[in-house]
Amino acid sequence: MNQKLRNDIDYIVENTIKEVLPDEAVTRALNNFSYGKGKVILVAAGKAAWQMAVAAKKVLKRLDGGIVITKYDHVKSNIEGIQCFEAGHPVPDQNSFDATKKAIELVEGLSEDDTVIFLLSGGGSALFELPLISGEELQDITKQLLASGADIVEINTIRKRLSKVKGGRFALACAPAKVFSIVLSDIVGDPLDMIASGPAYPDFSTCDEAKEIVRKYNIKLSKEAEELLDKETPKELNNVETHITGSVRELCRAAASNSGKLGYKPIILTDELCCEAREAGSFLASIAKTKAKDNEKLAIIAGGETVVHLTGTGKGGRNQELALSAAIGIAGNRGIAVASVGSDGTDGPTDAAGGYVDNETYQELQAKGINIHDVLKDNDAYNALKAVDGLIITGATGTNVNDVAIALIDI
Repeated sequence: MNQKLRNDIDYIVENTIKEVLPDEAVTRALNNFSYGKGKVILVAAGKAAWQMAVAAKKVLKRLDGGIVITKYDHVKSNIEGIQCFEAGHPVPDQNSFDATKKAIELVEGLSEDDTVIFLLSGGGSALFELPLISGEELQDITKQLLASGADIVEINTIRKRLSKVKGGRFALACAPAKVFSIVLSDIVGDPLDMIASGPAYPDFSTCDEAKEIVRKYNIKLSKEAEELLDKETPKELNNVETHITGSVRELCRAAASNSGKLGYKPIILTDELCCEAREAGSFLASIAKTKAKDNEKLAIIAGGETVVHLTGTGKGGRNQELALSAAIGIAGNRGIAVASVGSDGTDGPTDAAGGYVDNETYQELQAKGINIHDVLKDNDAYNALKAVDGLIITGATGTNVNDVAIALIDI
């Protein structure tokens, strides 16, 4: 391993994530909040829900109740006056359903003088869920979609039609109370109707689009679920004010800034990366090899969200697959490293945020009898990277603004 490049990546990742924590953004959004005569209720859902709720609690002048629903191991401490729940992600579980039911009960019977402050972040599609079908079938459909290679917009187009809270239905449950929604975006382009499946935003997708996605990926549905695809979701909501507080653009800018502090010239390729993780890794490696010929100290940055088409039964995530794929392309090319991380600190169903590889990784794996091509076929990037100290582990970060991949060149 090139220890200098690894140290540089660790510095960039750590400081980049610090810069995109939602505290300042939530505080800034709440500066526009007007207190009415009625109650103020807080509902926070998503991977960054706890961090967002902590920030909100510090600046709110009063609060008449609240609930946080986030991923397991993401609640760092109790928040006075707010109930905190942890639940399943990326597949919803019974805790998701039970906690969401409590959130609905909290906003039932509110008046037009009341306000619900709704803090939403990525991961909410699984964490904030009360299904219109059985929980078991929803879990099965979610697993099918995740394994199919469908992107997050396609997945959420289906999810919102099977839910009592998605596709604007949570906002309807709050009515006639006002909903002041603060959204931390984890989807390229910030489509508000798709972030966490848009619980408090009108749905712009159509029934025909949902049915086409089911056909495209051969998703198996019960008759009850098929019938729900034909039911329209809310297209207009009159009780919601929405503020976007963070996105992958900020993540890329922070990565560029921190790379610059180490003497790298940053190049942001895109903040809309959306393709197969393996293809992204291969492409980033190709760019790095070409740029290395210029003998410049560079940081090549790409933000967004890739997808993985499951073909095996191994352990890993999209960022780990991206990095491991890049290892093939940069093998033997001195002074090149590639890393990819999820800003939330979790990549797939693992304890890693992502992965790191450099020009030595391919040979190190070969020496251990590990074939990268076989590993990728089995979707087992986690164990391969672990064998060569290539995992990047940050723990839960408190934010969720997509992923960032970085290729460092220091010849």
